[in-house]
Amino acid sequence: MALNNGYDARLVQQETAVGAGAQVLLLALIGTAIGMGPAGWLTGLAFAIATWAVLSRALHRSRPRSFGPANRVTLGRAVLVGGVTALVADSFQDSPPVSLFVGLTAVALILDGVDGKVARRTGTSTALGARFDMEVDAFLILVLSVYVSMTMGLWVLLIGGMRYVFVAAARVWPWLTAPLPPSTARKTVAALQGVLLLTAGAALLPHAVNVGVVVLALGLLVWSFGRDVLWLWRTSRVARVPAAHEVRELVAG
Repeated sequence: MALNNGYDARLVQQETAVGAGAQVLLLALIGTAIGMGPAGWLTGLAFAIATWAVLSRALHRSRPRSFGPANRVTLGRAVLVGGVTALVADSFQDSPPVSLFVGLTAVALILDGVDGKVARRTGTSTALGARFDMEVDAFLILVLSVYVSMTMGLWVLLIGGMRYVFVAAARVWPWLTAPLPPSTARKTVAALQGVLLLTAGAALLPHAVNVGVVVLALGLLVWSFGRDVLWLWRTSRVARVPAAHEVRELVAG
């Protein structure tokens, strides 16, 4: 692979370092506001370090000309997700203020629709940016499912863990790694997961209604993943049939 001559490692490192610094600042503000305990601090700092390390490595491999405005928006979302993660970790000891939890999560969810638009309008869409956006989304859903599971049971973790189970399964069955066709339904279901989990996590509705909301989220996610897995399986079978036919012809020849 040819190296991108416009790649500036120092500039990229500065961008990721600013993100890590913003994460620490947010944790300090949260800690000052609510008296966050060690669990929240350690989890938030671990998230900041992991995000910085993984993103720096990915950027070094892809060698982009610049970090890009869309990635800055996604990095800002990651900082907010780190704050939510710290609050959820701290909630094992003390419940976080609902307004702070809802506020941070809501802004992170709203910004989810911004980075993609910024990338398209500025012509800076990249595979790395799309992957970064997807990973931030997936981790936020995992964190929210952990939070909601504290009051509804471990079954809620199926929502946050489904994507990671899919990734693990793809290591066993490579046909799961094939590209999927664009789908508005898939994007809608993915966007609804955060909204529905936040609605339940805010606990502003009766418990039975919140349970129904989470069941709806899980049902939609199972349907979406099930449909995609079925499509991938059928596509892989269609691809294997011509390959097997060609092998038979070579043997016969």
